[in-house]
Parts: sequence; C-alpha cells; structure tokens
Amino acid sequence: MRKGIKLSLSDVSGINYITILKSAAVGIFAGLCAVVFRAALLGADKLLHTALDFLSARPAFIPLWFILLVAFSLLVSLLLKWEPLISGSGIPQVEGELYGYFEQKWWRVLLAKLLGGILTIGSGLALGREGPSVQLGAMAGKGISKACGRSRGETSLLMTCGAGAGLAAAFNAPLAGIVFTIEELRKKFSMELMLSSMTSCLLAAFISRMAFGQQPVFDFPGIGIISLKDYWIILVFGLLLGPFGKLYQVCTAFAQRLYDKIKLSFVKSAIPFVLTGIIACACPLLLGGGNDIISSLEKHTLSVLLILLAARFIFSITCFASGVPGGIFLPLLTLGAAAGAAFGVAVCLLGADIPLDNFIVLGMTGYFAAVVRSPVTGLLLICEMTGSPSNLLPGMLVSLAAYFSSGLLKAEPIYDDLLGRILARRSASGAGARNA
Repeated sequence: MRKGIKLSLSDVSGINYITILKSAAVGIFAGLCAVVFRAALLGADKLLHTALDFLSARPAFIPLWFILLVAFSLLVSLLLKWEPLISGSGIPQVEGELYGYFEQKWWRVLLAKLLGGILTIGSGLALGREGPSVQLGAMAGKGISKACGRSRGETSLLMTCGAGAGLAAAFNAPLAGIVFTIEELRKKFSMELMLSSMTSCLLAAFISRMAFGQQPVFDFPGIGIISLKDYWIILVFGLLLGPFGKLYQVCTAFAQRLYDKIKLSFVKSAIPFVLTGIIACACPLLLGGGNDIISSLEKHTLSVLLILLAARFIFSITCFASGVPGGIFLPLLTLGAAAGAAFGVAVCLLGADIPLDNFIVLGMTGYFAAVVRSPVTGLLLICEMTGSPSNLLPGMLVSLAAYFSSGLLKAEPIYDDLLGRILARRSASGAGARNA
C-alpha cells in the first residue's frame, strides 16, 4: 500500500508545470481567437438578416445580391489558393499534422481560416463555426509553441490543447473539449494530456462565457424524464440513426468526387454561394449553421419536417463537399435534431408519450456518434450545449445504438475519411508534378 501511495506522489511530482503554464497561454490565445471568430459571425448574421429583409421588400436588388455572393466566392477561392489547408472543417488538417503527415504555417492558416470562415458562414452557407474554431485553436497552440522554441512533442501537445480549447470556446463546452482531445485527436490517454487540455479548455470557455454569457447554446424547456419502459423506442431510434449516418458519409464522398471533376477552383467555390443565394430567396430558414432550424422544429408537421430534413441534407453536403472553409459539427447536429423531431412526431402519433424536445436532443447525440464515431464527445457536447443532464442515460443508449449500427455498415470516422482524401489528393498532385 505504501509503495502504491509513494508511486502516485511521484507521478504527481513528475508533472511538467511549465507545460501546464504554456497550456494556460494556449487556452487564452485560442479562446480569444474563437471569441473574435464567433463575434464576427454574429455580426455577419445580423447583416445577412438585414440584407434578406431588404431584398424581400425590394426584389429588384436580388441580382446585386448574387453578384456580391459570387465576389465572396472569388475571395474564398483566392484564400484557398494562398493557403490550401484551410479547406473544409480544419479538423482533418489538425489530425494530419498531429500524425506527422504535413505541417501547417500557423499564422497563415489562422488568418486565412478566420477570413474564409467569416465569408462562407457569414454568407449563410450550411456550415458551422466549430471546425474552424478547432483549427484556429490548434494554430494558436502551435504559435505559442513556436514562440517558446520547444520540441515537436510539446508542439503536438499544445496544438492538441488549442484544438480542444477552440471547441470549448465555440460551444461553451469545456468537458467536451477535453474529451475531444483524447477521443478524437490523440486516441489515447495520459495524465499530462488531460491536465494540459483541461487547463486550456477551462480558460478558453471562461473567456467565451465572459464575452457571450453563460447561457447554453440551445434552450429546450420541454425536456422531460423518459420512462424506462420507453427505452426500447430510444434503442430503435439509435439503430435507425446508424444507416442515416452512413448515408451522410456516402453522399459526402460522392459529392466530393463530383467536385473533383471541376477543374476551375473558382467554380467549385461559386456553386455553394450561388445555391445559398437561391435558398435565401426561396427558404431562408435553411441558411446558416442550423440554429434557426433547431429552434423551429416543434412548429412543423411530420411532412414538413421530412421535407426540411431532405432539403437541409442536400444543402449541407453541397456546401461542405465544395471544400470551402467551414465545419460540419453544427450542420450534423441540425440534421440529427430534424431527424429526432420527425421520429418523435411519428411515434407520438402512434401513441408514445415522450416530449419532442427529448427526441430532438437525442437525435443530435445519436447522429453525431453515427457520423463522427466519437460517442462520448457527442454525449458530453450535447449535455453542455443544452445545459441539461436529464438525457444522459438515454443519450448513452442512443449513442451506442447509432455507433454500433453504423459500424456494422462499415462507416469510418468522418474525419479519418476526410484526412485520407486530403492525403490522397496531395499524393496525386505530387505525382503529377513529378511526372511533369
């Protein structure tokens, strides 16, 4: 017993407190980057709604709106040409550098991702802020490491801490940020990683809450306690979310292959922007990351929910597969929430007595597990985003069911698949250059 106690004390005394202090600096830097990014997106969102109100009253100016969107797409394509590693979510790029596949120039990626994300998400594309926030946080961690002139091992650790801090600040979810660094980025546990990421996520979330308040991202006042006798319904729902998650992966890969056939990078960027302009005129509810959709789900009938789900599914994939800067966390949660609302309305019509808000939350949790294949991160993320732990037990059930059912269909973690495509594309372009 004494030997065990002595060993534990030795382990604690062996912690590198200098690294913890650097993790604190990373948390502050990453938190500030995420706050600036989120504040800019909030301002862009207000401008977007003002512009849409103006266009609805003065339709003669709609052509001018499309010209502006095309101009934005041109700027985005130029940013992608200047720094290709800002494409998409940014999480696969972070994982790729952590695995040693390539190296990002932290200040270039930080600046280009910040501006590119504001142009895409602020224009109403169906993309989220969390992936870019993770990449921004990772580059903040790398910047701190470069300033200190440390080893590659510590650079990797500080990048990981910054990535988790970016997620924590983006969604006011420090616990999810910590687990994300272990479950998704490093896929292994160590005390140094946990304490360092905990420090970074704490400070980043603190800065975010100082800027935007302590309210959870989503407010679901109708969440209730699900009776144990109804858990079989949750199990069925989770099993159905697995194939739906696999469908997302298949359709995303198919859309990316279609985009790869387009040789002009400007055209690739212009497609989602033009589509966004059309949707802005036809159904503005579909625009953006998905907050407006989630808050409106209780108002719709089953048929409207199914149409909304299908339209948003196509719109999200079209935007993300183009490769413009923007994340998929929030769009995925939106699809899961819409699927949950549709399933909830259907089973309630059949006589079930479960609050619809519960299905919306469980849909987000299960769909995240099915697509991202990180069930613990998704579970904690949704609990923190809703500010309600009452769905923790059914959330575990729906996550496990969705995780295993998508696994039976050989669904790969979406970020691993995206990283593989990036590496394959870089390898092909390198081979082409050598053959030339």
